[in-house]
Amino acid sequence: MSRMIYDCTKEVLERVSFSPVLFLKELKKAVKNLLPYEMEHLRIWLLFYTSKKPILKECLIVIND
Repeated sequence: MSRMIYDCTKEVLERVSFSPVLFLKELKKAVKNLLPYEMEHLRIWLLFYTSKKPILKECLIVIND
């Protein structure tokens, strides 16, 4: 079940990546809902994903807190 939430979170983040504001909003939701080990996987994925979209790099501050 939790794997489905993680996959859904990635899908939503990909869909809203056109807008840094929406991306940040969804990322904050993910931080509240995901388990610690899922957050670690998401952090790794985000570093890879945002390397292609530099405008989203500033949103990563949410996961570094």
